[in-house]
Amino acid sequence: MKIFKFDSRKPKRAPSDWFHGNVMQDSIIEAPEPARVRAVKVSFEPTARTAWHTHPLGQTLFVVSGIGLVGLRNEAPKIIKIGDSVWIPPEEEHWHGATKDSSMEHIAIQEALDGKVADWLEQVLDKDYYL
Repeated sequence: MKIFKFDSRKPKRAPSDWFHGNVMQDSIIEAPEPARVRAVKVSFEPTARTAWHTHPLGQTLFVVSGIGLVGLRNEAPKIIKIGDSVWIPPEEEHWHGATKDSSMEHIAIQEALDGKVADWLEQVLDKDYYL
């Protein structure tokens, strides 16, 4: 067993290649192999969001504060709120983030396949965000 104390984990700014706006990430767990689970708390300021991406084994989001959006290709984004869980199947192109008027924080849970949890694509354009 290993306990990861709260003060030993420092939130970090999410990379601008994969995120738009002010986004902070706080790792919850990156289990060593053979386990594959990864979990991170992600905090989005208003209008902040991920780039388009997929996950080889899917992803679960659990909203812990605020109001957010999750979008699929060629569809209007859907609103997600505190307590909502979202399952995104493997290889489904999607994005998620805060609304224009509210911050949002979620826990993202995914599994690594050959050490990889996501395939990052292009940034979400305003025309897709504001659909």
